[in-house]
Amino acid sequence: MPGASDRFLDALAPEEVEHLRMRGVVRRFPRGTALFHEREVSDRVMLLTDGRVKIASVSEDGRESVLAFRGPGEVLGELSAIDGQPRSAGVVAVDPVEALVIGTRDFRAFLERSPRAALWLLTRLIARLREADRKRAEFGASDTIGRVAARLVELAADYGREQPGGGVRIDLPITQEELASWVGSSREGVNKALQTLRGLRWVETERRAITVLDMDALRKRAG
Repeated sequence: MPGASDRFLDALAPEEVEHLRMRGVVRRFPRGTALFHEREVSDRVMLLTDGRVKIASVSEDGRESVLAFRGPGEVLGELSAIDGQPRSAGVVAVDPVEALVIGTRDFRAFLERSPRAALWLLTRLIARLREADRKRAEFGASDTIGRVAARLVELAADYGREQPGGGVRIDLPITQEELASWVGSSREGVNKALQTLRGLRWVETERRAITVLDMDALRKRAG
C-alpha cells in the first residue's frame, strides 16, 4: 500500500524497484560531501540507501539554517525534479553515504507511469508540511529548552539506540551549532539549555553525542 512504508523502495513493487535500479547508478560519498547545492538546477534525484544527510539553507549573509536530517529510505531532490525549479536547500552527508542516483527525466517518467510511487511521495510531502506547521507553532509557544527537548525527542525516535545500562543514545554526529540552527537559537542558548537538561539528569552529553536518560520527562518538557 502506498505510504505504508517509511522507505520509498520498500513501498514499490519488485518490478518498479528493478526499473529504477536499471536506470540509476549506485554512488558512494564520504562524510562532508555536498550532494546537492542550494539554487542549482535539478538534474538528478537520489534514493538514499545508507547513511544520513543534513538539509540546510544558507542566507545571503552566510548564516546556515538547518531544516532537517534524513536517513536511509528517503528521496532527495524530488521537489526540484517535479516542478523544475532550482533547489531550495543544500544537502550534505553527515555519514558516509550510499545512494541510487537517477536522472531527473527518468525519475519524472517513472512517476508518470507509477501511481504507487507518486502517491507515496504525495503522502510523504503532506507529512512534511504538517511537520513544518507543527514546528512553526512550536517556535511561537516554546522557549529554547522546550525546542531543544522537542528536537532531541525527534532525533532519539529517528536515530536512537537503546543502551544496555539504560537511556537512548542519539546515533547522529550533530554539533551544537547545527542543533542551535535547527531550533532557531544561538549556540550559547543551546549550550545553556543542554546544561539545564544535564542538571535535571534527563540527558548526558559528550562530544557530538547525546544520550537521553529520561524520555518521558523530555517529552513533557517539549510539550
